[in-house]
Amino acid sequence: MRPNEVTSALGVRSEECQYALQSNASIEDALRWATQKLQQSCERPQFEAELLLAYYLGKERTWLMIHDRDEVKEPEGYEALVQRRAAHEPYEYIVGEASFYDIHLKVESGVLIPRPETEILIDLVADIIEKEKITRIAEIGVGSGAISIVLARKFPHLQIIATDICETPLKVAQKNIGSFGLNGQIELRRSNLIDEVSEPVELVVSNPPYIAEDFILESNVVDYEPKEALFGGRVGDELLKQIIVDVKARGIRWLACEMGYDQKEPITDFVNKIGVQSIDFYKDLAGHDRGFIIKFP
Repeated sequence: MRPNEVTSALGVRSEECQYALQSNASIEDALRWATQKLQQSCERPQFEAELLLAYYLGKERTWLMIHDRDEVKEPEGYEALVQRRAAHEPYEYIVGEASFYDIHLKVESGVLIPRPETEILIDLVADIIEKEKITRIAEIGVGSGAISIVLARKFPHLQIIATDICETPLKVAQKNIGSFGLNGQIELRRSNLIDEVSEPVELVVSNPPYIAEDFILESNVVDYEPKEALFGGRVGDELLKQIIVDVKARGIRWLACEMGYDQKEPITDFVNKIGVQSIDFYKDLAGHDRGFIIKFP
């Protein structure tokens, strides 16, 4: 069998996916076609084919299995969604929503898609808020609002000032904050880091840009997600260090940040030079160094 005739688990040859989806395609046919189309763009092509079709039809994935012989009405709409994903556009941008922690958030181009690793940061910050009875915090780089929204839902007494330097994240975060009824707890400000936060806060949390500018990222990330939310400078840790300096200068007690897997040593050296009470690093689910908690004197 020639390489271009390799049969997939769904029993369709890769050469068939060059053709458009047929106008009378069933759900089974559509999923078979889409799975082949997505082979090169995602790790779980059949799963994402199902997600996209469920989204397009406004149904649950389980519904597709029961109705696999049903005809897909106006399949060109589904085909357009699959073509976008085949071009490596993130699924979350296509459907305009991202699942994070125990909520769903609106996202769009220009807003960083929240990652599961950031849930670890939230849990660590929540422990500090609870133990220290913290009532006012700031977030640097609000993005979709993921961190601030989850923390505000956990602690109804908590007041949060969340900043971002870009207009699009602030707009999207405001929609998400409003959808959860949290306007009274979270205030958004356009600001470089915490420059526009003059009020006293007890803790700063951030998932800032920390990737080196010459680091090669996958197409679905670098071609679509906002570069200002990804790259932290030539080395990658420049913004992290600036945040540490700014928080220390303001006399804020706690700082919790996400970081790159290879930045533990330079961050340790840096805080040893400027002086902190303590720094504790934590790992992500894959066992990589992923962030730190600093307590200042």
